[in-house]
Amino acid sequence: MRILFLESGEIWTNSLARGFQADGHDVLISGSINNENLSQMIEDFYPDFAITIGWGREHTKDKQKIIREQMVSHKIPLVYWAVEDPAYTDVWSIPLVNNIKPDFIFTLCPDNIETYKQLGIPSDHLDFGYEETIHHPTNVHPEYESDIAIVANAYPDILYKYPEHYRHRSLDILIKPLLMENIRIDFWGNNWDKMADYFDFDIPNEWIHGFLNYNDANKVYSSAKILLGLQNYPDLLTQRTYEILGSGGFLITVDTPGVRKNFIPGKDLVVSLSPEETVQKIRYFLNHSQKRSQIQIQGRKTVQDHSYKTRAIQMIKTLIDNNILKNSFYPTKEKGEILYYKPLDDYETYKVKKGDTLYRISSEYSVSIKDLITLNGLTSDLIFEDQILKIRKRIV
Repeated sequence: MRILFLESGEIWTNSLARGFQADGHDVLISGSINNENLSQMIEDFYPDFAITIGWGREHTKDKQKIIREQMVSHKIPLVYWAVEDPAYTDVWSIPLVNNIKPDFIFTLCPDNIETYKQLGIPSDHLDFGYEETIHHPTNVHPEYESDIAIVANAYPDILYKYPEHYRHRSLDILIKPLLMENIRIDFWGNNWDKMADYFDFDIPNEWIHGFLNYNDANKVYSSAKILLGLQNYPDLLTQRTYEILGSGGFLITVDTPGVRKNFIPGKDLVVSLSPEETVQKIRYFLNHSQKRSQIQIQGRKTVQDHSYKTRAIQMIKTLIDNNILKNSFYPTKEKGEILYYKPLDDYETYKVKKGDTLYRISSEYSVSIKDLITLNGLTSDLIFEDQILKIRKRIV
């Protein structure tokens, strides 16, 4: 199957996209889109469906209009994954889906399924996960080594704007009590240097490390003795929960129904209900490395049910069950390819006519079928009328 990812950011191209690849599908990453290049990449790649996710650079009002028009024009099913739910359902997700009119919506929040169905769009739940090729154990890296670490952005503006947000409780249970005891935490992420008023504690500069590349996070998860994991909602899990466990990290997080639904406290990870419990458990597990190791090993085993390959399989099954995709779209190879869109200006191209076969085009242009399949990211020798095929690189 061919899947078009309407995405130019780093996170989703290195998570769900790789999950589809692992399940045997070819994925084209669009990069920055405009009316011309989106039309060209659809005609060139001829995707079975397109997916767009969350709130990113490809979601301006102008680009929403382009996405809608091109999907309708080329009759490509469009799927939206609403990862901003439930906090931004009203201010972001609903206005966006009204503009792009996807054929199907996956949402992080099960309570929102009916909301989208009432808009006339079929919907189902899809949770975060972790990508096995990105978030896996590594050797300890000295530059990331610490007793206690957290990988997260601070979001001081959002905390000020939303005083009832559950993230406040996470910070109060996991971070504040350690700072009040002057227990060092190594902070990875943006804006922790702006949290002095919030914590009533000026975090020392040497504890703050700033931005961390997404692909380097597992080095922290593998190098710190204890990872602190904030939760944003009592019934949902953050993506980093899965990523820390997938990387073999020892996780202490807030005790919530969402955590207990997926993992067993004391077996897969450790939970805390109060500031006092956090301090007590931090001190205990820093001094009991064997206990930490046992929990780390089991946590990594349990989280394997939540890989992005598993999420990709779930997504495709749901789309087939809802008649968005056909059963024949199931993968036919062990592993797919991740492709990145490049304009066709550097290639000689051919627009497929009715009745064309790959064999006839191969013979006419003296290019092997194998080369045509490879150059165009095809999964078989099937081609479609009006599809744009790369023939060969232009000779400059």
